[in-house]
Amino acid sequence: MDSINQQQKEENFKNLAGDEALEKIKELAKKAGSCFFCTHIKTGKPFETRPMAAEKIDEQGNFWFLSSNDSHKNNEIADDSAVQLLFQGSSYSDYMTLYGKATISTDKQKIDELWDPIMKTWFTDGKDDPRITVIKFTPTEGYYWDTKHNMAIGLIKRVYGAVVGETYDDSIEGNIKP
Repeated sequence: MDSINQQQKEENFKNLAGDEALEKIKELAKKAGSCFFCTHIKTGKPFETRPMAAEKIDEQGNFWFLSSNDSHKNNEIADDSAVQLLFQGSSYSDYMTLYGKATISTDKQKIDELWDPIMKTWFTDGKDDPRITVIKFTPTEGYYWDTKHNMAIGLIKRVYGAVVGETYDDSIEGNIKP
């Protein structure tokens, strides 16, 4: 039996690179609002994960987070800088996984730039809390699943496909290489 992708009547695979990949990364990360930040990635072992929201995604596609220097994630990054971010923007589309490297710094200028007053919940001494660190995540590769048009058109295509017994789901997926 053919896979769902082979039954698709329309092209549904497109690799993205360069500026097009960066735009898709920013679009899907913004739709999701937060991600699962995964560390301690070892073959055959469960990885460590926690929900996090990037404070910023810059023009080069780097994700910037604030974190505590005594957190498990900081210790895991110090041990192994390989990180994976997992995003889900809706129940049907806007999915993305990014793999890359994370670095940790205590750059005060970057902390000032990224600071949001709500962060005082975790850093009770404010911007000058000595535990604050900056995590910079630089994606090196990834994969995305999205719709080509929008959710309404996707729904119409899925309903039509169900009626005629053919695959029409308006999906698009592919590798992301920033």
